[in-house]
Amino acid sequence: MNRNSIRRVTTCCLTAVVLTSSSFISHAAVNAGAGSLISAAHNEVQVDTDQDAKKSSSSTAGVSGTIAKSLGGQSADNSVQVVQNETPVVKSEYDDIAIAQVDNYVNVRSTAGEDGEVLGKLYNNSACTVLGTEGDWYKIHSGDVEGYIKAEFLVLGDAELAKSVGRRVADVKTETLNVRADASTEAELLGQVPEGEELTVVEEKDGWVKVSIEEGDGWVSSDFVECSTNYVVAESKEAEEARLKKEEEERRAAEEAARRATLNRSSSSSSSSSSSSSSSSSGSAGSSGSSSADAPSKSYAPPSGGNGQAVANYACQFVGNPYVWGGTSLTNGADCSGFVMSVYAAFGVGLPHSSSALAGVGYGVSPDAMQPGDIICYSGHVAIYIGNDTIVHASTPETGIKYTSPAAYRSIIAVRRIF
Repeated sequence: MNRNSIRRVTTCCLTAVVLTSSSFISHAAVNAGAGSLISAAHNEVQVDTDQDAKKSSSSTAGVSGTIAKSLGGQSADNSVQVVQNETPVVKSEYDDIAIAQVDNYVNVRSTAGEDGEVLGKLYNNSACTVLGTEGDWYKIHSGDVEGYIKAEFLVLGDAELAKSVGRRVADVKTETLNVRADASTEAELLGQVPEGEELTVVEEKDGWVKVSIEEGDGWVSSDFVECSTNYVVAESKEAEEARLKKEEEERRAAEEAARRATLNRSSSSSSSSSSSSSSSSSGSAGSSGSSSADAPSKSYAPPSGGNGQAVANYACQFVGNPYVWGGTSLTNGADCSGFVMSVYAAFGVGLPHSSSALAGVGYGVSPDAMQPGDIICYSGHVAIYIGNDTIVHASTPETGIKYTSPAAYRSIIAVRRIF
């Protein structure tokens, strides 16, 4: 979660059980009866369970209160033994997780009341850890925000809801991760994933993790990945302001880069046209023969325009070209992130060569608001949306760069917009 995780909690219940036995309390108040013991309850009490009256180490004032209460009106001749019963109570990892169920977002406030300062926002289906209660308010922690939310806006301890909004992921911790068709090192190699990628977990069993990649769902050894659960978490006021500022700056930078690219291409096109006319005239004056030089097998139009549709149009030219692991060439071969990176590079926009990293560029939009040119991120894969519920992407070594429809042929993790 950006990436904060919701903590798992395991508690140990320590219960003090008070029993009567032949043991005794080594305390002067006992000799004076229960009344004196109660009045001395704030003093330290030493508990002795040895028949020879050997004193034990120590106890607490809380134990003193329990002992005094248990004695009541009993005679001081009755003795008391304190037994610690350690019974571990293992809580589910979802017990303290609350999920926001609101139309859009709920404010996180500094105090348990509507007059508390707004510290941040928890959006619908986002998660928080409940730290305590104050009246009908929960004290929560989520992301970099800690404050109060009215309990009616949260659903606490619902494991199924938490699982449905959380995403189990596996971070690749080796240079090249082999994904196999079955949970065995002898199984067929389904695909490969570079270090640093984040894959959606489908299943976990016996030292193996089933993950989703472009080639399908396959198995990887748990020795080479680190699994965790990601939730969308709260956003502080400061983080929201910084994000909006950054997104605006990125939009302006992209627009300026596209404008410059358009001007440069127009200038270059004019120069090329003049040069071509001059060469044609010169050729007519010299010879009536023609050149037999081989023409290129496929030509590509330069990028034109500076919006998402222009990006989509440019990207579509390279359909049919090969997929190459780690490649960035639109003509000779690229992998999925190399393809997206190189398409946008033609428009003067620098992007990372990583599908996971591309999930953080530009600004986010919802899948139902996708426009041509948007970058669509999947588990271990990335593509460019071209409209009509269709994407263009460098898919696999077998298929190369191709179209796929519908765009949600796999679960969409994020949609990012540059222009």
